[in-house]
Amino acid sequence: MGEFIRLVGPNRAVEIFGVKLVGVTAENGIKLLISIAFVLVVLLLSWLGRTISRKFLSRPAHERLRFWIGQVIGLSAALLLVLGLVSIWFDDPTRLSSAVGLVTAGIAFALQKVITAVAGYFVILRGRTFNVGDRIRMGGVRGDVIALGFMQTTIMEMGQPPAAQADEPAVWVQSRQYTGRVVTVSNAKIFDEPVFNYTRDFPYIWEEIHVPIKYGADRSRAEQILLEAASRHTVRIEKLSKEALAEMKRRYFMEAGEVQPKVYYRLTDNWIEMAVRFVVEDHGTRAAKDAISRDILTGFDAAGLEVASATSIVTIAGLPPVRADVANR
Repeated sequence: MGEFIRLVGPNRAVEIFGVKLVGVTAENGIKLLISIAFVLVVLLLSWLGRTISRKFLSRPAHERLRFWIGQVIGLSAALLLVLGLVSIWFDDPTRLSSAVGLVTAGIAFALQKVITAVAGYFVILRGRTFNVGDRIRMGGVRGDVIALGFMQTTIMEMGQPPAAQADEPAVWVQSRQYTGRVVTVSNAKIFDEPVFNYTRDFPYIWEEIHVPIKYGADRSRAEQILLEAASRHTVRIEKLSKEALAEMKRRYFMEAGEVQPKVYYRLTDNWIEMAVRFVVEDHGTRAAKDAISRDILTGFDAAGLEVASATSIVTIAGLPPVRADVANR
């Protein structure tokens, strides 16, 4: 074996079958083995930390805390790996400065998008743009954040309301409910596009239901039915949203909006459009609107009111007189 592989020269370079391998020395071999062992130890410690956090923080209420512990473990492991490998391989400061300069130049040129994505990750954490569990719109994707990595954000996609059905990407669910698609978006998108957060500081949204009625209908009774239906299903949310809105007003320069249900009128050529505006939670919006719509229809039926439509308002203005001369025929 010694005849085939030898250590030659002052640097103890590796020589195989008389061919000297450039850069392969006994010292580098030892460093390689130490590096492999070091990486395995760090990965093992990281795995143990995540396993322990999942075991002791398994409740749904601990989801955010478990996420942040995982982020701390991941960042600490990455930092420890970088510092440890640099310490093992670059014991000479002059070699380290030269290598860092070359590596930095190469990375800056070849991995621009990767660096931007990693920078976006730290901006998301530091700027509190969103958190795991938040409902956001990022990179054209609407949904709930289910994971956040160094370079990508993973979103459970939700559908779009009818008014936004023409937006890209195409979604077949006409409401803010899950479609079942898991979408990954680069963290670099936060530098190029706005991020809409439904839940960060104010976990409620304003919704509207539009109901057209005829001009001759009882508008007061219709408005009363709309308000009663909306209030019946948002009475608990009103109190909570008032407190959250007051906190937002304290933290930001903004005017406080109304959280009580309110009806607005809009005149059209064919009917009066009555829009009832109310506050709902960021999740469960479709169920709330469904319950309110059912109560509105029940109230309209009891009051003898009709929802106007294009076919119900068509009237015949008049016809020219028609006379048939049967005898002459």
